[in-house]
Amino acid sequence: MNPNVVTRSSAKQSKVRTRAQQAATEAEKEERRAKLYGAYRTTGKGSIAEAKKQGKLRMSATNDAADQRRSSDFTEVQLKDIFHNAQSVCGMPRGTTGILYDERFALHRCLWDTNYPECPERYLRVMERFAMGQLVERCHFIAPRPATREEVLTKHTAEQIELLASTHGSQDETELERLSSNYDAIFIHPTSYETSLLAVGSTIQLVESVWNGTVQNGMAILRPPGHHAMTAEYNGYCFFNNVAIAAQHALDQLGVRKILIVDWDVHHGQGTQRMFYSDPRVLYFSIHRYEHGTFWPNLRESDFDYIGEDKGEGYNFNVPLNKTGMTNGDYLAIWQQLLLPVAAEFQPELIIVSAGYDAAYGCPEGCMEITPAFYAHLLSPLLSLAQGRVAVVMEGGYCLESLAEGCTLTLKTLLGDPCPRLVEKLQPPSESMRTSILNCIYSHRKHWKCLQFYELYDLEDYNNTNPQDNFHKVIKCYIPPDPPADPGRYETRNCYPVQSSEERARIAERLSRLHLLTDLSFPPERVCYVYDELMLEHRNSQEKWHPEQPERIAKIMQRLTGDYQLAKRMKRLTGRLATTEELCLVHDRQHVRQIEEVCKSSTMKQTADQYNSIYFHPSTDASARMATGSVLEVVSEVLDGRTRSGVCVVRPPGHHAEPDTPHGFCIYNSIAVAARHAVEYYGLRRVLIVDWDVHHGNGTQHIFENDPRVLYISVHRYDNAAFFPRSTDANYTVVGGGAGEGFNVNIPWNRKGMGDPEYVAAFHSVILPIAYEFDPELVLVSAGFDAAIGDPLGGCRVTPEAYGHFTHWLSALAGGRLVVCLEGGYNVNSISHAMAMCTKALLGDPLPMLLPVSARTPPATFTSCCETLRNVLSVQQKYWRALCFNKKLPSSEPLLEEAAPTGELIDALGTMRLSDRPGSSNPSPQASSSSGSGTGASRDSGEAGCSTGSTKKPSSQTLTEFLEANLEALQNEEMFAVVPRRHCPHLKLLRPETAPTAINTADTCRECGAEVENWICLLCFGVYCGRYVNEHMLQHGTETADHPLALSFADLSVWCYRCDAYIDHPALHHYKNLVHLDKFREPLVWSYGSDLVLEVVDAGGPSRSSQGQQKLD
Repeated sequence: MNPNVVTRSSAKQSKVRTRAQQAATEAEKEERRAKLYGAYRTTGKGSIAEAKKQGKLRMSATNDAADQRRSSDFTEVQLKDIFHNAQSVCGMPRGTTGILYDERFALHRCLWDTNYPECPERYLRVMERFAMGQLVERCHFIAPRPATREEVLTKHTAEQIELLASTHGSQDETELERLSSNYDAIFIHPTSYETSLLAVGSTIQLVESVWNGTVQNGMAILRPPGHHAMTAEYNGYCFFNNVAIAAQHALDQLGVRKILIVDWDVHHGQGTQRMFYSDPRVLYFSIHRYEHGTFWPNLRESDFDYIGEDKGEGYNFNVPLNKTGMTNGDYLAIWQQLLLPVAAEFQPELIIVSAGYDAAYGCPEGCMEITPAFYAHLLSPLLSLAQGRVAVVMEGGYCLESLAEGCTLTLKTLLGDPCPRLVEKLQPPSESMRTSILNCIYSHRKHWKCLQFYELYDLEDYNNTNPQDNFHKVIKCYIPPDPPADPGRYETRNCYPVQSSEERARIAERLSRLHLLTDLSFPPERVCYVYDELMLEHRNSQEKWHPEQPERIAKIMQRLTGDYQLAKRMKRLTGRLATTEELCLVHDRQHVRQIEEVCKSSTMKQTADQYNSIYFHPSTDASARMATGSVLEVVSEVLDGRTRSGVCVVRPPGHHAEPDTPHGFCIYNSIAVAARHAVEYYGLRRVLIVDWDVHHGNGTQHIFENDPRVLYISVHRYDNAAFFPRSTDANYTVVGGGAGEGFNVNIPWNRKGMGDPEYVAAFHSVILPIAYEFDPELVLVSAGFDAAIGDPLGGCRVTPEAYGHFTHWLSALAGGRLVVCLEGGYNVNSISHAMAMCTKALLGDPLPMLLPVSARTPPATFTSCCETLRNVLSVQQKYWRALCFNKKLPSSEPLLEEAAPTGELIDALGTMRLSDRPGSSNPSPQASSSSGSGTGASRDSGEAGCSTGSTKKPSSQTLTEFLEANLEALQNEEMFAVVPRRHCPHLKLLRPETAPTAINTADTCRECGAEVENWICLLCFGVYCGRYVNEHMLQHGTETADHPLALSFADLSVWCYRCDAYIDHPALHHYKNLVHLDKFREPLVWSYGSDLVLEVVDAGGPSRSSQGQQKLD
């Protein structure tokens, strides 16, 4: 018989064998699960075990066939693989910090202007401050070297190298000044060539040392700066682009695949942007003063909508600062809403910071309000990325005091010192900053999944929704500089802002106060931990494989002492039993007494069955007291200043325990006792509890729901109250009560499978903004790891390394006073690796890079996450001013490109000229030069008089007068426009001779009598309500033959139901005028073929074309 022929008998035998194999495979899986997780209790209504059982049933019903066919061997591989990333850093402790400096950097100076801001004192003052803090001795010195010609040629032309080389050693000061005048904001010194090569080579050395592991991270104190230098032009104090050349070297010679360049200099680094504008390997992120193009370098390409081109599209970020006086809160919002989410998704292998300090308070060029200590908070969250490979390269900064202090705080952060608590209270993001951030998000959202969190609105929403408070309007506004007086020459003297003696004195006084009040001290020990074997005695004697088992903490200690070798680097504390008085800080005395008595009785099981998911053992009370007492020991160690942070390896967990009831494996609420202890005995006014256990910490919430001294933030699985503990108290609408209203934040997931991207989004959009605004004096983490991948109860997919990143971000708060306390987590492998990652974060060790977003996020899960976070923000923004970004973004092109909705831009828009007619003889702004300035104006353009505005007013004020006259309409956002069609085939249906002599806009809908959102048919002149009332005009326009055109009483727009579009045409003016006369008692201005033209100039740039002229309707 042909062996390929299948008989009925052979098919039957095959089916029997297949079923037997499947049964054996399932049995093997069950055995493995039992070994890993134990046999779970199935009794007790509402128990965690029951929730798990139901979850398994739902999971089995939805698993696809491919998942069911996986073999046990494949499962074993998966179990190993999920921890591979965490294990990759087992033998990778924190390295040293490199520092690079050279006295030759003080040689380069301006010979003809001794007051020039880019001066040797910038380098010298920084080094003096380092010496004062004895920081250099703590660093690994990296020897500087000059760059080779070949290295510089990777980003610059040979002509630029040779020209600067020709000036080396020249003593002809007149010729040096003449040559300098060919470039914007440049002076050339006889040593400029030498120091420029040294700056480039030193930056390369620093990057190489960081990449090859000689140092963990490092900082280069050098000059001249580099980020303005372009391929064929010196610019803005810069000759060669230090950071760009080093980044290219890393790509070409070191094998780096992804680099993040963060440029926080207050001037846009247009040189760096242009060099990587089409390269997806380099993500360039710049925050800079812009003021709609009026601030140097006056480039159109510095705005938010220049996002890269070709393969590099989406990898260029510009955050334009359109007003002076931006504060720490403004910059923090940039980090939390934009930089950190994008960086976490990009996952760079190397980070280079173009560290200009001219946004620091006191700098005459920046006129911003960033305090020196805040640079520590800007740098700190970046250190968890790229496995800690961060190279900081000095750029600008021209207030010597704030420059030196800012560099000092930067270096201390690289060295692992805690971020200092801020002296001054954080201000909320300004309206201008909110606009810039949302504009950036709009421009980049299609390229980054983390930016697709926002809801969208379309043209129909825009024209039919009122009010539009939650609609963000994307506006492009560029104000070109005045033409240069002498296009062929730049100023070389007195071309910078100068502060008055009174202003300098005021700045010095505030900087001195900030310096004195900023506490830079920290404890000698970095991390302590507590563990006691007494806590192993608490176990379920009836159910051997109960998930809350002693092996949980035993496995954690095995990881900390064995695999990761972390315990020997920490201070071990001796655990102790909590006293009854301490327990009664949050628990009823009767509850404490009952636990004591139950553990001595013979009816433990019967008593336990009365509670939800509780078991008792004769050692339960002692173990629970040991857990709580041990947490108190760590908190006291931290608050007494002996150790910076702590890790509590304790059980049983505590956050479900109510004041009068044990609950959900929890006997005493250890974290709540510790928080109340810190408040009552140490006098702390603000304690933050972050609870990332997958189950809502109902006990902790109830204990502090009326206490404003304790902010409780919980991120947990909720499933619309179907997930344990199955209470609506866990929903986002529950915010606390009484004095504690607003101090309870719930982030409830309504879908299983939440992983790293979702938790990262929760941290950056909700947890960290609120935490920073709260400004805690102590941070306690209820560190349950049952949201970890592989946990049998949680059903989520958070990786162990992600918990390390969360811990690192939180460690920037409270001066580093952070205590991580174990709660739940029932896969002993997951929780042990996760706790190791948290510990490594506290020790300052490199953390593994997170996995790519595309590998981890099902679309439905992400959608559910976004819905949850938006709901949380909608409720919590009432209490926290930092939560001001929950806006809807346009789904298509901006609805208005060249205008401004707020009064602050009226003066700036005054520089736009209103010509008398098209093709006016008024001179148009000169096209951009290769330097981008395009004006011949020196670098101080737009800098003088920062406190009162910096834009010169032209003689014509026509546009300003127009906007001021309509300021109320602008502020009410009533003057926005869409781009309607100019032609419609149905206009031929109009019969002007049949039009009424007047239209009454107070007429109601013919069908329903509605008084709002009414439209008039332009064929029969019947009045009907809009689609957001009862849709009677929609019905009329689509169902009545040849009646497609309707005019809105609200905004005079005309809609064609046949074309499904807005229409604007001169033939419609007669009808619009009738409505306008009735509403405003004056005729509508004729706007077709008008001589009034709004001149909108686009300065050009990479892959951008001029916007041309746009009618002002």
